[in-house]
Amino acid sequence: MIDKGYLLGERYRIIDTLGEGGMANVYLAEDIILQRKVAVKILRLDLQNEPQTQARFQREALATSELSHPNIVSVLDVGTDHGLPYMVMEYVDGPNLKEYIQKNSPLDLNEIIRIMDQILSAVALAHKHNVIHRDLKPQNILMDKRGNIKIADFGIAVALNQSSITQTNSVMGSVHYMSPEQTRGGMVTKQSDIYSLGIILYELITGTVPFNGDTPVAIALKHAQEPIPSIRKKDSSVPQALENVVLKATAKDPRDRYATAQEMKADLDSSLDPERADEPVFVPYHGNNDDKTIVLPGFKPQKEEKEVVEPAKTESVESSKLVKKKTFLQNVKSHKWWWLISIIAAGLIIFMMIFALSGTGNKRQDVNIPDVTNIAEKAAESKLEAAGLQVGKIIRRQSDDIKKGRVIATKPTAGNSLERGKSVDIIVSSCSSMVKVPDMV
Repeated sequence: MIDKGYLLGERYRIIDTLGEGGMANVYLAEDIILQRKVAVKILRLDLQNEPQTQARFQREALATSELSHPNIVSVLDVGTDHGLPYMVMEYVDGPNLKEYIQKNSPLDLNEIIRIMDQILSAVALAHKHNVIHRDLKPQNILMDKRGNIKIADFGIAVALNQSSITQTNSVMGSVHYMSPEQTRGGMVTKQSDIYSLGIILYELITGTVPFNGDTPVAIALKHAQEPIPSIRKKDSSVPQALENVVLKATAKDPRDRYATAQEMKADLDSSLDPERADEPVFVPYHGNNDDKTIVLPGFKPQKEEKEVVEPAKTESVESSKLVKKKTFLQNVKSHKWWWLISIIAAGLIIFMMIFALSGTGNKRQDVNIPDVTNIAEKAAESKLEAAGLQVGKIIRRQSDDIKKGRVIATKPTAGNSLERGKSVDIIVSSCSSMVKVPDMV
């Protein structure tokens, strides 16, 4: 702990403690040069003597400072004080998203989309710079007094080794938002962040997280094995298209999720459109993931007890085989009707399998929908036609991220399978959205 009044780096005077975590502590400080309040993040004292941790903290802080975005907490300075690494960030005077949800739930659907658009825009920029957050959750998302979103803690999780991370209370709490591949110890990708964004969207809509349990292991197993609870069963006023955004973002297999945060944003922005009112429930193409289950920290699976039979003598083994043979013949004779019924049933099953396999030649030919996002409209049409698909409706929509005349997304989205010759709708950027110029006189 740093005492109040301490002058860090001969510039930042500690005012108060904002938060204490398993990896770092955050303090409110005053920049005595620029005379403004800042937030200072300092690695825990028990980790400051690890050279590898210090080096990674420095690298991550520098990488985060490159993410210049209005919805990402700005990194203002990085330094050390008596060997203690610290990072100075802009101070956001307001609650985190978790506190905002608890206080204001249920939220208006348009307000939910406004909040998520800011989060997705920030994550899209981070992913463009190959920065994966790894620990997206409402506690790491701040909101100022004007309702602007600020994402904090980009990349800090990789500053520690895996065993250190899993022992902290803060990361244990993050299991509510972790993707199945993270809980299995698999590769963390951009789709892992998208899964966490889907859980955040679920909580914004319902006011609660989808899975709870007595232990982090129990919650992790639910993420890996159980389907996301239906939002519409809790609130039928939520459009199916909006629930589909949650279902696609939280698909168990990363291949079924959105390819990019930008694609998720485009789908979310149109989820309240009347033309999507009769949209069917999203069904993942790849189904559940078949990754191997790993042992999570603090969880010791029971060993399977194998029955070992050691024959005392060869004669006893041979005699037991004879007994089994006699018993088998006796069973056949005494239960001949059951055997006859079983043979008939087996024959019917084999006949049905042969009939089903013989009809595979008439199976429809499916093709994968190519990714045509951010390319010109005509080029997109040519690419779809080359893939064996027809161009359906051309939908014009404003976009701040995609240039005029380029494709924002397709319906159905890229990566899904569709019968050859079917039509695909194209959402094309008409122009960037208009904003009112404030009176600066």
